[in-house]
Amino acid sequence: MKKITELTGKAGTKLRNRMRSIGHRVMEIARASRSKGPQAQEKMKQGYRELLTATRRVVNQAKRFREEMASGVKRAKDRQQKAVLQVLQKDLATMLPRVRQVIRQTRARVMGGDVHVSRKLVSVFEPSTEVIRKGKASKPTEFGKMVKIQEAENQIITHYEVFAKRPNDADLLVPAVQKHEEQFGRVPQLVAGDAGFYSAGNEAELHKMGVKQISVPNRSTKSPERRHQKKRSFRRGQKWRTGVEGRISVLKRRHGLNRCRYRGDAGMQRWVGLGVIADNLINIGRFLAANDTG
Repeated sequence: MKKITELTGKAGTKLRNRMRSIGHRVMEIARASRSKGPQAQEKMKQGYRELLTATRRVVNQAKRFREEMASGVKRAKDRQQKAVLQVLQKDLATMLPRVRQVIRQTRARVMGGDVHVSRKLVSVFEPSTEVIRKGKASKPTEFGKMVKIQEAENQIITHYEVFAKRPNDADLLVPAVQKHEEQFGRVPQLVAGDAGFYSAGNEAELHKMGVKQISVPNRSTKSPERRHQKKRSFRRGQKWRTGVEGRISVLKRRHGLNRCRYRGDAGMQRWVGLGVIADNLINIGRFLAANDTG
């Protein structure tokens, strides 16, 4: 709306900037959330009520801006500004329903205690962002997209995939081996993964495909068919898998996969791909340097 006002001048509804008051409400909510007890909870709810009231006023103002742009009350002076104004009008039309949804789900969660709101929106800028439950004590919930990384010898990433919707880990194991066979003309000798990838069907299918060593633990450690987990070859496979976990950490820390700087699903694909290429170039260079006999 600030950009629209800069283009159209003082015509129509006057912009009222509520960023300062909203910032105060956010700080009040943050301070109240650090305290426990019913009094602190009520204070936090009151802060949310005031924040929602201010947000609704911003939405109503944006609605009036959109109506005035459609009717020609707010209009640009030349062709170039008109093109910019059309883009801003489209952005406004995109953001309005998203902000309304955030208002609804905030009211349901904070005031009504409903934490399972359907079609939850966690980012107005990236609406496809998913809530990912990791189960870690330090970070039980993360927000983003699930990425699958396949690694072969010498720390080379052979395949990656960014999923539009988070799949079941167990559904990814057989397709991963099939992809490896498609790329290299044979199945790997060793397949290693964490317990999330295990299923009896997966293990039977990999044996049928010709994989000699499968190091994917069963969550039930007392299961009789998992006695080979104590074998040296199985433990060696799990140690190699731990190294793959380190590769994921390196991709996040060294190549920025902890946060995507591009917009949209296509931007996410591009960002992950560039990180994988950069990491592979480093590791290929190290391998060639170590084996350079010239």
